[in-house]
Amino acid sequence: DNVKEDEMLEHISSSLSAGNGGWAASLNVDILRQTVADPDLRRIMAGADLVLADGMPMLWAARLQGTPVQARVPTSEAIYSVSALAARRGVGVFFLGGNPGTAQTTAGVMTAKYPGLVASHACPPLGFEKDPAAMEDLTAALEESRSGIVFCAFGCPKQERLMDKLRDHFPEKWFIAAGGSFSMIAGEAPKAPEWMTKAGLEWLHRLRLEPRRLFVRYIVHDVPFCLRLMAASARARARGKGKRTHRA
Repeated sequence: DNVKEDEMLEHISSSLSAGNGGWAASLNVDILRQTVADPDLRRIMAGADLVLADGMPMLWAARLQGTPVQARVPTSEAIYSVSALAARRGVGVFFLGGNPGTAQTTAGVMTAKYPGLVASHACPPLGFEKDPAAMEDLTAALEESRSGIVFCAFGCPKQERLMDKLRDHFPEKWFIAAGGSFSMIAGEAPKAPEWMTKAGLEWLHRLRLEPRRLFVRYIVHDVPFCLRLMAASARARARGKGKRTHRA
């Protein structure tokens, strides 16, 4: 979606005022690659109320295609602005998922940073999404919290599948993809330097921190996909220009 951060905040705020919820997905190269490869994930992503450009390559590809997006709305920054909005409006926030202990730490950091923020948290056990009893416990916790905004930090595609499922139970809540944000807020994973963020090199920062876990994902899968994405975006723009010239 071609929205800036303030427009995203206004959309969520006005939806909550009307008693409506929704869910917001974030899109970077890795998530787009998975979405392209998985028809069911494509269906889920197509049903999101907001799809936010998280990575710089999303902006580059959109620009190459001739359909530029105004700005990145990265998860690691949006979690702060949305929490600030919740504090101002008196809307409860639920931090769900992340590594063990990070949801609780994130809730503590945010309530200290934004006075008046009411925050709940939970880190369900591994495999909870396949366990009906565990899902019932999670649903009960979300109901009890009376939160209006839920940050889901499980990574793709688990968080997207979960948000798609939970929004049917809680049509009045906003579910927002949080990725690895809890780990950064909790101090487990340092944020990339600003120059790397602006250059679209956050993935190199993460690769340096976790080379064994991320090498295949980033180097083997994502880099080639990103190159194909840029080429396809440029071809799409060229085809569009050709059609416009022909019609003229």
